[in-house]
Amino acid sequence: MTNKLTFERPIYVLAPLAGFTDLPFRSVVKKFGADLTVSEMLSSNALVHNSQKTLHMLQKSSLEDPYSVQIAGASIDIVKGAVEILNTHEGIDVIDLNCGCPVPKVVGHGSGSSLLLDLPLMGEIIRTIKDTSNKNMTSVKIRLGFEKKNHVDIAKRVEDSGADFIAVHGRTRTGKFKAEVDYDAIKEIKEAVSIPVIANGDIDSYEKAKWVLEHTGSDGVMIGRGAVGAPWIFHQLRTGEEHIDNALKHTIIMEHFDKMIEFYGQHGVPMFRKHTHTYSKGYRGASKLRDEVNRVNDIQEYRDILDEFFINSEMV
Repeated sequence: MTNKLTFERPIYVLAPLAGFTDLPFRSVVKKFGADLTVSEMLSSNALVHNSQKTLHMLQKSSLEDPYSVQIAGASIDIVKGAVEILNTHEGIDVIDLNCGCPVPKVVGHGSGSSLLLDLPLMGEIIRTIKDTSNKNMTSVKIRLGFEKKNHVDIAKRVEDSGADFIAVHGRTRTGKFKAEVDYDAIKEIKEAVSIPVIANGDIDSYEKAKWVLEHTGSDGVMIGRGAVGAPWIFHQLRTGEEHIDNALKHTIIMEHFDKMIEFYGQHGVPMFRKHTHTYSKGYRGASKLRDEVNRVNDIQEYRDILDEFFINSEMV
């Protein structure tokens, strides 16, 4: 039995982030407070061509309820085929269309933020997902425009095409991840459409998330890079606890490591090094820890080092 997503209060969503928001990370943020988790972005083309790697990325944790799968695509027929494949998979509640990815490889294929250059096509693809899908909801992730902002036009097209809600990254494609996020533009979208709006972009702390919700009037926040190295941000938002003690951080970090090993086996050890780097930022002795774990491949040895470090170390 899946939990239908409701917007009776602001919802907290983990943004899809290639290489980071895999099943182990998603299961941790879900356990500690996120309302909705989203798969890493999947190519519709790869789904249609039965890519085993892509199908593997569809797997979800039993905690992920509700669960959203994000797809990218530029062809109505290919997207339709991808949705038909997703229809055969249980436990997916939302199909999300990516209309925001700025990466040249994605844009070069006409998908991601490229769709913002052709709103009629974008609208047809959204309508195709909505008409083909057997899932509860269809959502769309957008930016404010490709080079120039035309965010209200984009958002209205998304709504008119049948999407149930929209996530807005407050930059244009040209702004990538460096330009200042325009939260006023997200507020303008919220005022222009009647479907729920989720605010996204540079939400990197509990205080910032609360401010963005208040400033934009949005129905939730979507956090990506701000949750890497600090997945407890969802716990803060859910409980209203501004301060997170080291004991809870330690619990969350160890849970993440154990989930990585459970999902990836031995390969989870080298994969966890990048997470060790982000988790240890600001701790005394962090550089020594990073240097030490770079030479460790044994699961138990790595776990013991992590365990001891995060129990005993303090923030600088």
